Amino acid sequence: MGSMTEFDYIVIGAGSAGCILADRLTESGQHRVLLLEAGAADRSLWLRMPLGFAKLYQHPKYNWRYSTTPQAELANQQVYTPRGKVLGGSGAINALVYVRGQAGDFDDWAAQGNPGWAYDDLLPWFKRLESHPLGDTRWHSSSGKIRITRDPVHPICQAFFAACASLGYASNDDFNGAQLGGYGTYDINTRDGRRDSSASAYLHPAMRRHNLTVKTRALAERILFDEQRRASGVDVLIGGQRQRFAARREIILSAGAVASPQLLQLSGIGDGALLQRHQIPLIHHAPAVGRKLQDHLCASFYFRANRPTMNDQIRHPWQQARAALQYWLKRRGLLATTVKAGGFFSSAGPDGPLDMQLYFNPLSYILPDNGGTPRIQPYSGYTLFFSPCRPSSRGSIQISSADIHSAPHIDPNYLATEQDRHTAIAGARLLRRLAATPALTQVTAEQTAPRPNGDDDASLLQFVREQSGSVYHLCGSCAMGLDGVVNSQLQVHGVTALRVVDASVFPNITSGNINAPTMMVAERAAGLVLGAG
Repeated sequence: MGSMTEFDYIVIGAGSAGCILADRLTESGQHRVLLLEAGAADRSLWLRMPLGFAKLYQHPKYNWRYSTTPQAELANQQVYTPRGKVLGGSGAINALVYVRGQAGDFDDWAAQGNPGWAYDDLLPWFKRLESHPLGDTRWHSSSGKIRITRDPVHPICQAFFAACASLGYASNDDFNGAQLGGYGTYDINTRDGRRDSSASAYLHPAMRRHNLTVKTRALAERILFDEQRRASGVDVLIGGQRQRFAARREIILSAGAVASPQLLQLSGIGDGALLQRHQIPLIHHAPAVGRKLQDHLCASFYFRANRPTMNDQIRHPWQQARAALQYWLKRRGLLATTVKAGGFFSSAGPDGPLDMQLYFNPLSYILPDNGGTPRIQPYSGYTLFFSPCRPSSRGSIQISSADIHSAPHIDPNYLATEQDRHTAIAGARLLRRLAATPALTQVTAEQTAPRPNGDDDASLLQFVREQSGSVYHLCGSCAMGLDGVVNSQLQVHGVTALRVVDASVFPNITSGNINAPTMMVAERAAGLVLGAG
């Protein structure tokens, strides 16, 4: 056993949230902070390049490469579930779409017994995050650390915009402004052609401080508690050797929606029966740990186009080499952005409640089954896919053994409710209506998958069951609330000096990509810890 080293705060997990906490808690110079990351340092050039996420999709060094348990409502598929294993976490390998969500998403958080988490309460914390091209407005700020970019879209995206307009939907030039609904171009978090993750924007500048210690390839094995059930330290495996670190003030668990509940359970906080089954001493019976897991499911439609798309700019090796040279010399071109068109819609029509997120990608590709990177189709193509905004199905994270090296059972329980099955059918119908508009038929040679077949509910639902996958927005497994895992201060019920700060605390999933709200949670949590939140 290594010698004990003391810090004021120990942050477990250097993902989207943990990097922000490490920065904010060390700003004053008054507190010593230890940041533990199970993965590697973020030195790869692929981590800097926005389109590099395709290379990281199955990368064993930077990605945990999880899969779910067989999903009963998805033809027993085991759905691939990438998670970041590197400084920056999943925010270092994602597609960079920056979306806050609907105001009502957060008002629902507050309504579930979490005062201070309504949208109006959180808007200042969202603004604190970002340096936005719109500058200082009611909705945005120009002085935050995360740079937001709006790049031009590929010309074929205009056909998608025209298709949306022809069905009566409105355009929206700011999905993070006054309203979420409508079609347009997504904001992304890049700076001068590089990914601007919380690792690059917050952590790297903070690493110059004497009061911050960062350890990579440091796998937290268990959280330690004293006789008063106060979180007092962490056992960590570094280079195969166990070391113990102590926290004078607090331990903050920011390991993500999979690893945070896993580590709580391995540390004795969880359902007593589960822990007994794995011979783990019980610290606090908390059956809510690992419950309420949520994710966005998506289904994709692929098309061969009759005019050029991004496929024509990058499918050949010599084109890829030219794009790489352009990127390294000028930080421009295809590799400098992950721009997608899309938006938020009501499947019931322009005047209904927002229940669907759409993506229009001017690229057609095949996702690999067993490793590797997505493969570009050898023809002009584009992809149109939908994701229901607020699924009602709830799943779970459960440890599979008492060994931290054993991946937990990840069960999102996709399409478990009638509401979710109905919404999936509605999403497929909306995409079919869009694909049938003159604006899109004029640029389309054929729909390659799924092949046109039955238009009845059963056929559409069967398509979703067989062809859908995760959008990688896992959250909710350590949910905030009176009957959840943490309280509105993000403190774990039943023990002291322990908080959870990451996407696992979401009481309900937000309408859209979750990296922006995860970083917001970290900003607000830092304020709570320091007495300013």
